Amino acid sequence: MVNAVIEGTPWHLGPGESIRRTELHQIYGGSRQGGTIPSRSTPNIMLFLDRDVGSPHGYFDGWVGDRFYYTGHGQKGDQRFRAGNGAVVRHRDDGRAIRVFRGAGGLVTYLGEFALDEDRPYFRMEAPESETGVPRQVIVFRLVPVGSVIRDPRDELELPDEISAPELDAIISGQRDEAVVVRVPVEQQNVEEVEVCRTTDSYTATRAEQTLVLAYCQFLEGRGSVVSRFRVRPPGEARPIVCDVYDETRNNLLEAKGSGTRGELRMAIGQLTDYARFQKSAPALAVLVPTRPRQDLEELLTAARVSAVWPEGKGFVDNARGRFS
Repeated sequence: MVNAVIEGTPWHLGPGESIRRTELHQIYGGSRQGGTIPSRSTPNIMLFLDRDVGSPHGYFDGWVGDRFYYTGHGQKGDQRFRAGNGAVVRHRDDGRAIRVFRGAGGLVTYLGEFALDEDRPYFRMEAPESETGVPRQVIVFRLVPVGSVIRDPRDELELPDEISAPELDAIISGQRDEAVVVRVPVEQQNVEEVEVCRTTDSYTATRAEQTLVLAYCQFLEGRGSVVSRFRVRPPGEARPIVCDVYDETRNNLLEAKGSGTRGELRMAIGQLTDYARFQKSAPALAVLVPTRPRQDLEELLTAARVSAVWPEGKGFVDNARGRFS
C-alpha cells in the first residue's frame, strides 16, 4: 500500500538518454552529490553507477544474471537503513521509482527504471573502508528492471571462471545452501587482499605475506608436494574467502601472517577454522610466520590445535615434528 505519493514533474528521460547531472537535479530535485539520491520534490530515487568511485569503498555494483546489484550509501562503518538506503527499501510504500544512471558527475546516462526484488530485496556483505581498510558491513540492493532498460557489457560484474551469474545470484539470495569450493594456483596469492588494502601499512604487510608464501611453496614443491590454495564462496556471501596454502600431498592447510603478534595469530586461528570447515579431509592446520612465536603465543596456537611454521636457514621448520616441513 502506498503511504505517500510525491507530486512533481513527470519523468521524461528514456533509457539510453544522457543529461548533465546539474540539469537532472534542477528538473527532478535531489542532491547533486552522492550515489543514492532520493528527491523531495518528485517521486524518484536516483542511483548513480560509477565503478571508479565505488571500487575504493568495496562497492559491488552491476549486473549479475537478471538482477542489478547496487551498494547502499555510507563510506564509514556498517551501513544502515536510513537516509537514501531507507528511501530505497521503502520505495514501493512511498510510491517512488528507482532510476539508475551510469556516471556520477557531468554527463550521466539513464539506464532505466528498476524496483527491489520482492523475494530478496537486499543482502549484506563485507567491504573495506576506503581510508582505513577496516572491514564493515554494507547493504547491496537486488534490483529488477521495470520495463525497458539498458544492459551494457561494461555494467556486468566480472565473475570468476568457475561460477556463472545465475549460480552466484542463487548463492547470495539464499536459494543455494552449499558452498562452492575450487582449487586455484598459488600464483594468485593475495590478489584480492592487495586490491582492497588502502593503507601503506596494510599493503606492505600483505606483500610480506605473499613473499613468505611463495618461498614456502617453492620449499614444499622441492620436497615433492603438490601445492595449491582453495577459494570458497560460502552460502549468502558475495565475495569468496581464499586460503593461503594447501599442501594437497600431506593434507596441510596454512594461513600466512606478516607478523607473529598476538592479534595476527588470533586472526589466523579464526581464518583457519573458517577454511577448514569446508574441507571434508580434515586438514592439519598451521600458521606461517616470519619468526618463531614466543612461548605464550605458541601455547595459544597449541590450545587451538594449530601449529607454527617459520623460515630457518635455507628452508623452513615447524613445531609439529616436521609435519609441515
